[in-house]
Order: sequence, then structure tokens, then C-alpha cells
Amino acid sequence: MADKLRNVSLAAVRWLDRRPFHAGVAAVVAGLAVAERPALAALGAVVLGAACAGLRVPRLAAVLGLALLIGATVGAARLAAIDRQMHAARPGTSIAATATLLARPRRSRFGSSAELRFDSGRAAGARVIARMSGQASWPGGGEPGMELHVAGALEAPRRKPGERLDWPAYLRRRGIGAQLAVDTIRATGRSRGGPSGAIDRMRRRGERALDAGMPREQAAVARGMVLGEDESIDPLLRDDYRRSGLAHVLAVSGQNVMLLCALALPLLGAAGVGPRGRVAVLLGLIAVYVPLAGAGPSLQRAGAMGAAGLVALAAGRPASRWYALLLAAAATLAVNPRIAGDPGWQLSFAAVVGILVLVPSLRRALRGLPGLLAEGAAVTLAATLATAPLLAHHFGAVSAVSLLANLAALPLVAPIMWLGMVQVALGVAGLDRPAAALGHVTALLVGWLDDLARYFAGLPGSRLAIALPTAATVIAAYVVIAAGVLVVRRLARRAEPRARSAAAAWRLGSPRQRAAAVAL
Repeated sequence: MADKLRNVSLAAVRWLDRRPFHAGVAAVVAGLAVAERPALAALGAVVLGAACAGLRVPRLAAVLGLALLIGATVGAARLAAIDRQMHAARPGTSIAATATLLARPRRSRFGSSAELRFDSGRAAGARVIARMSGQASWPGGGEPGMELHVAGALEAPRRKPGERLDWPAYLRRRGIGAQLAVDTIRATGRSRGGPSGAIDRMRRRGERALDAGMPREQAAVARGMVLGEDESIDPLLRDDYRRSGLAHVLAVSGQNVMLLCALALPLLGAAGVGPRGRVAVLLGLIAVYVPLAGAGPSLQRAGAMGAAGLVALAAGRPASRWYALLLAAAATLAVNPRIAGDPGWQLSFAAVVGILVLVPSLRRALRGLPGLLAEGAAVTLAATLATAPLLAHHFGAVSAVSLLANLAALPLVAPIMWLGMVQVALGVAGLDRPAAALGHVTALLVGWLDDLARYFAGLPGSRLAIALPTAATVIAAYVVIAAGVLVVRRLARRAEPRARSAAAAWRLGSPRQRAAAVAL
């Protein structure tokens, strides 16, 4: 057993030694992820270096050790900059300043809240969560990008008793260290300019286009799916999506970037745009869409990964999906190393890793199905398996009907995304009437998707309480899943020759031979 483990380790190390760029980027990602623990980064560099040196791969030892320290150094510098901004808004003090509204307000039973960035005063540059009690309304309808004059008391975020979410830690990961209890608020009549202001104007036109021709409930879901604006979705409907395992479609992610490129490619081909021109246009679309849809952690990852793949394609080299994924991780962690602790970031990367590892085998196992259905089922099953332990860890429950619900929703999600994206594009271009005409079709499809979510949410097992409270239990769950996948893969390989023989006998044999094939 020890010899076998050593042989596997040697094979893995040699594979990495032949791919120093993959190994180096992976070490940078590890250094960024542990940037808050410099001692751990230094220990990791020493251990990696010693292990590789012991296995007689000195070049790999140098690459991994140096890259890990570079990642940790860059991450520490970035965290210091984030913390300086965060600590500019000191809890326990009062403030009156101008601020920019960064996101549409969210309403709850006790009031509403939204993210602001102070633009003047001692807290300039700091971001806070502004809270308004009761039914108080936000000036101008709470449009993101508008400038406000606010006054109130800064408070330290607190975790409420019995709540699963660690609210202060959640805000800290986003670079927010204080809440603002608003006393007075008014619009100054100005809004932010530059590229951010242009994105704000495009988003407003896109929102109007999505709302046109659609009932309010369906328009709220379409906004969540296409633009990441899920604030207006009815809480009961949102819970149905969560219990059915379809909540991921309400938040923009890598799926959106993939579908955007899939929508644009045939249009660019029909317009006669060459390969490099298509890559340039797709990069531009990703660069606009990511901030337009809120630039959340999963969308940042998807945008970075899509851009890396497109650049590799433009360079005329085979695109490495693993390399693109590593580059995406490095890019998102370089922006904010603490994002590694965000459930959305973890689920996004886990889903992609599961798809890369499991889909080829699942596709072969499902080859009896039509091509598109087999591909969709393989991707859905892979992502479901890969994210289940993290869902249990962060939320204490998984949905046993998730796989069936996602398979049933497959024919609806892509058309809704495409129609919604076309509506947004028409709205940005000022073509509101065609957008409204498409809105009737989008509303019909969204209504069917809502019905699916409600149906599966009502089935037994839609919420199974499974707790994986520690990192060790999550790792153990992934080990069990990996072992199960290996066993199934081995059984499938053993059965493959027999299945081929049975299929050949069925096609060419007599009725008696066909009966024998069925018996096999």
C-alpha cells in the first residue's frame, strides 16, 4: 500500500513538473487563499519545497515555494488596502456625508437596507450597509449609482442569536466593517459618471426592457436570472426555488457567461466576423456583462475563466480548462483574498471542478440518450454531486429532488436567459417595443419555471437536514463521493464490453440470439 501511494505521488509530481505554469498558478492561488495567515504560507512553502526536493524535482520545488510566497505577499498587500478603507468608517461614531448607492435596496419585515460607498468626509472610500427602518422609502426609487447625502450613526455588525449566517464575517469578506443607521437621507440630484455611470444607464434601460410586457412576478425572476437583481422576488417563491434546488438560476453565474457566448457566436458568424474578431467581441461582451450583472464572486470567476479561454483561443493554442480555472481563481482572489470563504465562490468553483472531472464519464454512461439531453443530464448530475457537501456545510440541508428539478428545468433555463439577454440588448439600444413583444414569450417560460419550482418544492425530501459543520466532515464527504465515483467507473468499464456485445447481437442476431443478449 505504501509503495502504491508513493508511485501515485511520484506520477502526480512528475505530471506537475512537466506543467510548471499550472503548478505555479495553483501555488499562487494557495498563497492568496492563506494571505491572512502568513505563518501558514511560510510553512506551506517549506513543506512543498522539502517534499519536491525529496522526490528529486528541484525545479518544481523552487516554482511552488516561490509562487506560494508571491501569492501570500500580494494577498497580504491587498488585504491591507481593503482593511484601510473598511476601518475608515468607525463604529460608534456619527457621520454626515455624500455617498453613492451601490446596489438596489433590499426589503425585509423590519425595513430595508442597501450598500453605500462614502465619497466625502473622513470615511471617504469606505463601504457600509445603510439601514432604514419601517416603510421609509429611498430617494429616487433607490436607483444604483445615484448620489445621496446621508446622516446617521455607524454601528458594528452583530450576529443575531439563532442565526446560521455569521453576519459580521459575511460583511468583512465584502470589505464592509460597519452599518449605518440612517437618520436623514436625500438625493443630491447627481449620479456617478465614467464607465460605472455608463453601466448604470445601460442597466436601467435593460431593466425597463425586461419589465416591459411581463407581469411583476415573472419580471422579478427574469431580473434575477439575467441581471442578478433578485431583490424583488417574492420571499415565498424564492424559498420554493431554494427547496427545489433551483435557487442557482436566480443568481448570475458562469452559466450566464456561457449562454451569452453561445448566443453571440452564431450571430457573429452570420455577420462574417473572423475568428480573432469573434474573440475580441466576446471579450468585450464579457467585460460589459460582468459589471452590468453585479460582478458577484461566481460571475467574476466565470468572466475571468471565459476571458482566459478566449485569449488562449486567440493565441492559437489549445485551451486548457484547468489552467483557465486556476487563472480565474487567481484573478478573483487577487481582487479580494477573503472571497475564498464566501459560499457562492466555493460553490461556483466546486461546480466547475465537478463538471471537468465527472462529465466525460457521465456522458459515456448516458450515451444512449439524445446528445443534448445526455450533455445536460451529465452536467447537472456532476454539479449536483460536487456541490452537495458544501451546501450541507453552509446551509445545513440539501434537496433530494434537486437533480430531477434541474433536469426538468433544462429546456426552460437557456431560452429564458437568451430571450432576457436579447431584451436587455434591445433596451440598451432604445428598441423598447420589440423588447416588450419578446417579454410576453419570456413571461410564459418564466411562469412555467415558477410552476416547476413550486411543484418540486412540495415533494417529500425537498429539504433534507444534513449537517457537515467542520472542514474535516466536508473533506470526508468528498472522499466518500470520490470513492463511489471510482467504484461506479470501474463497474462501468467492466460492463462495457458485455454491453457492446449485447448491442451487436441485438442489431445482427436472430430472435433467439436477441433473447440471449437480453439475458446478458
